[in-house]
Amino acid sequence: MAYCLIVDDEPDIRTLVALFMKREGVPTLEAADLAEAREQLDRQGEEIDLCLADMRLPDGNGLDLVDEIRRQRPHLPVAVITAHGQVEAAVRALKAGAFDFINKPIEQDTLRRLLRDARNLQPARPATPPAAGTEGNDSPLIGQSRAMRQLREMIGRLARSQAPIFIQGESGTGKELVAREIHAHSSRAGGPFVPVNCGAIPGELIESELFGHHKGSFTGATRDKPGLFRAAEGGTLFLDEIAELPLPLQVSLLRVLQERRVRPVGGTEEVPVDVRIVSASHQDLHQAVEAGRFRQDLFFRLNVIGLRVPPLRERLDDLPALSTAIVARLAARDARPVPSIDPAVFQTLAAQPFPGNVRELENLLERAMALTDGDRITEEAVAPHPMMTGEEEPASALAACPGFIPETDEQRNVLTALQQTRWNRSEAARQLGMTLRQLRYRLQKWGVE
Repeated sequence: MAYCLIVDDEPDIRTLVALFMKREGVPTLEAADLAEAREQLDRQGEEIDLCLADMRLPDGNGLDLVDEIRRQRPHLPVAVITAHGQVEAAVRALKAGAFDFINKPIEQDTLRRLLRDARNLQPARPATPPAAGTEGNDSPLIGQSRAMRQLREMIGRLARSQAPIFIQGESGTGKELVAREIHAHSSRAGGPFVPVNCGAIPGELIESELFGHHKGSFTGATRDKPGLFRAAEGGTLFLDEIAELPLPLQVSLLRVLQERRVRPVGGTEEVPVDVRIVSASHQDLHQAVEAGRFRQDLFFRLNVIGLRVPPLRERLDDLPALSTAIVARLAARDARPVPSIDPAVFQTLAAQPFPGNVRELENLLERAMALTDGDRITEEAVAPHPMMTGEEEPASALAACPGFIPETDEQRNVLTALQQTRWNRSEAARQLGMTLRQLRYRLQKWGVE
């Protein structure tokens, strides 16, 4: 690394950071205000690889510098320095394009982590799509539709930041794949990627699973357990179906995000953690906040950067590439020749609603391959089959739950999946990307039996 530019009006802060950087072999430049910082950037901007800027400066706001650098030098990472407890200020900085933030008083471990992440940054580039018919060593996000090109471009940009990301998308769209791509293109790619389904962990165990526990802290705690936050140290923690998190745990999670420390169950001291949080849900968290099921302050903290994964119906142009790649992967798994796909198959697929999105497409193609004896998948193999989906119209499926009228896309998707699986709840849950417990909870809440 060349120079680190330190922008702070407190000489002690500048000296502290400069001494640390010198020990790490990084020369520094210093500025006491925005004007000096701009002069340094004009003189030696090409040789500056990292900038640390205080939020409050005598002649302006550190966010102004963040915005200028983002527009003029987008590859230069900027970390802002905030007073302890100024979470909203840190979130504003991340939304404005800051690479990361550090709190006062500044700790050496925090500076060491920041320097490591800045050194590991890769040039911003979109995730490269795999060629059709391959398994995609570069990216599992297949397709050349406009929606997918935009998604890959966003992944390349967001991977350079340490800001929390919230991924919204319907069940089966590939939210975990997107989270893995963000991790793989980030400065944390060498660390672990730890996925957690918040809806699949029993409520009484989720605090212990996330934060860890000490031996003897509750019945069954026969040994110390570090927890998933500490398991993701130096990497990314992916909190899937974050909307399923119980309200009491939402309070604990908010504190962890603010303090970057966890307290194990039964413990008295907090342990520092170094993880990036990526969360996801198929639910609309804005509605969950309005309904009182999700804390607004936690949503504000998680949704620093929002990312939407398009459903399959919005990228039907990708059906041939997706289908070809899925069939090739399934054939490799089963050690059989890769069957070809009749062109008419894609027209049949495009006419289907796919409430389960890419996951449902994969299930359908797996069934088609099982029904295909030869080396070619035909239109008949993917056509709706009465023994598999039932011949009833959606209204007849509702006859089993009189008085219930679906009002949301989620309710319609669930009922459609149940109809297609002849009310096999386990299979419907699999198609929808839910656990059976999550599906049962929804049906009970909606009064559907």
